[in-house]
Amino acid sequence: MKDRDIFALAALQCVRGLNAAVLLPLLRTLGGARRVWEASAAELAAAGMERRTLAALGRYRAKHAAEPERIEALCEGQSVSLVAFGEAGYPESLAAIYQPPLVLYVRGSLPSDAECLGIVGARRFSRYGEGIAEKLGEELAASGFCVVSGAARGIDSAAHRGALRTGRTVAVLGCGVDIAYPAENRRLLADIVASGGAILSEYAPGTPPLPAFFPARNRIISGLSKGVIVVEAAERSGSLITAQLALDEGRDVFAVPGSIYSPTSQGCHRLIQQGAKLVTSVRDVLEEYGREPMPRAPRKRKDADLSGEERALYQVLSYEHPLSIDEIIASLKDGDPARLSFLLLGLELKGLVIENESHGYLRAERE
Repeated sequence: MKDRDIFALAALQCVRGLNAAVLLPLLRTLGGARRVWEASAAELAAAGMERRTLAALGRYRAKHAAEPERIEALCEGQSVSLVAFGEAGYPESLAAIYQPPLVLYVRGSLPSDAECLGIVGARRFSRYGEGIAEKLGEELAASGFCVVSGAARGIDSAAHRGALRTGRTVAVLGCGVDIAYPAENRRLLADIVASGGAILSEYAPGTPPLPAFFPARNRIISGLSKGVIVVEAAERSGSLITAQLALDEGRDVFAVPGSIYSPTSQGCHRLIQQGAKLVTSVRDVLEEYGREPMPRAPRKRKDADLSGEERALYQVLSYEHPLSIDEIIASLKDGDPARLSFLLLGLELKGLVIENESHGYLRAERE
């Protein structure tokens, strides 16, 4: 596709109602995206464009007459590349969905040589869910899969962080690829690009994150993926939308169980009841694709060099259930609160313990 066509196609994608089903016949009839962008109302009507869509395009062109040129300048200024539907480099699995994006904006490198698996979950997450998402991301990437997620706070970010340790990951945004949302993920997104992964979106650079964009973003996550793993999800959540989209497109759906009392596990439990495969380890996912987990070099235990006091304190803590200072004292059956606070600070600095927002203490990472 010529440059003038791809930027015109990107502009057309911004018009409400101009999806792949509408645009692809017009492109064939009129001879390209630039011709569609420049065509008169009479030409477009003769080519089969419906009245409502024709009116929406007319209003958009009246306000944004130079939109193709504006998008071209933005992409050049932000080092963003465009991949058009039907071109080499456009992911085959995404092209097969019901409403594929006609243009993808990409920072980094789309991994055309890797199979993808999606990991999604709650923004309001537990330490349990965060740890599982990070571990699954790490082990799936080590096994050769590219991990796809949405770079949201919580489970998505944990999955990306895990994948970055051992392989590649792709972040699909509900805003422009030049915008870090949430802002705390700016470094994470930069690391994804630097590690050979990609940030992609169907929205032009500079597009802010709006609520309506995220459900549409979810179809790209599922569309890129052979299967989607839901780690934590409430009864009504975007993660369940992604899982449903995956089912609709014939992709695999996996779910991680949690406590029956946890609101963030209710969606996962419902998926399992409906037939999603229950995941207790990466092996449960890999066996669906005829793979074995990659052998990992043994890591030195972080608690190997603890003092007697630190080890005793560390032993009463868990990964799932935070303990207050009073509960720790009761578990140890003695202890000075000031001394315990000092020891806990030391364990935090060593990366072994975290303090949650309620001032409860947990082990920071499962070995």
